[in-house]
Amino acid sequence: MKRREFIGTALALATWPQVAEAQQGTTPLVAVLMATAPDDPDSQDRIRAFVDSLRAAGWADGKNVRIEIRWIGGDPERAGPLAAEIAALKANVILANTALALQPLKRLTDATPIVFVLVYDPVTAGFVSSLARPGGNATGFTLGEFDLGGKMMETLKDVATDVNYVAVLMNPNQRPHVEMWRAIELAAPTISMRVTASHVRTPADIEPAIEAFAGTPHRGLIVLPSPITEVHRAAIVALAARHRLPAIYGFRSFVASGGLVSHGIDTTDAFRRSASYVDRILRGTKPADLPVEHPSKIELVVNMKAARKLGIAVPESLLARADEVIE
Repeated sequence: MKRREFIGTALALATWPQVAEAQQGTTPLVAVLMATAPDDPDSQDRIRAFVDSLRAAGWADGKNVRIEIRWIGGDPERAGPLAAEIAALKANVILANTALALQPLKRLTDATPIVFVLVYDPVTAGFVSSLARPGGNATGFTLGEFDLGGKMMETLKDVATDVNYVAVLMNPNQRPHVEMWRAIELAAPTISMRVTASHVRTPADIEPAIEAFAGTPHRGLIVLPSPITEVHRAAIVALAARHRLPAIYGFRSFVASGGLVSHGIDTTDAFRRSASYVDRILRGTKPADLPVEHPSKIELVVNMKAARKLGIAVPESLLARADEVIE
């Protein structure tokens, strides 16, 4: 099955009043801080979904709204300076992609409305007071629950039944990764799996982590979602293939890049949905009055070409429940 594409219409533009211009006398500004890189096709798909959904709600970039985008490129060192640049724009609304973007923005402003997208557990992280009543200046859309880590491992076992020992590529400095690791540890004995944590704090850690684990049969990889792993997914997918390691990822983009299987949220849909909150804030709703929402869809994507190269016969039962099978 193919991903759904949202199609904006000219009718929507004609229908909605140009509220912000009437209220402020100037064209409102939506600033976007992306955790990934501008040359990434999947990130461009997400931005396109966001912009198209805004257009369908009556906000056309360059006409009755301006959209400014900055890209962190998966580099934590760039997050702070770019967040400061975004905060200085005095935007009407900021869209923050992942905690890498949201954390420095929250330190810089408690007044500018922020809609976040692809963020784990914003309550414990201190970004919002509660999911139902966020309070403050931020609300948005999460990456789901931490138990997704255990479900990723179970899915990998369903695909590659011979795998009995997996390395989890994770950043121990990121609390969501620590919580997902705990879920993986709890689930491992129930499916006779051994697990080890392979720490990836910077891009330079990726190859050594995989090289150190590879070399023995019946091993596999779980790659937890993060800007670092996503920006460098081509290298991760290539290393997994070179060492014949069946691997599961949190985003479809890895499978589209040649990876074996992904189990996680539809990221493009999350950006599409985030436009509805930006629209409502531009029309006067406060972020504190918009509840934080969980993903509307978890998708399973399988790459049959990658499976064949690894000599894996993917069970028909799993293919039947896959949302997309890439041939």
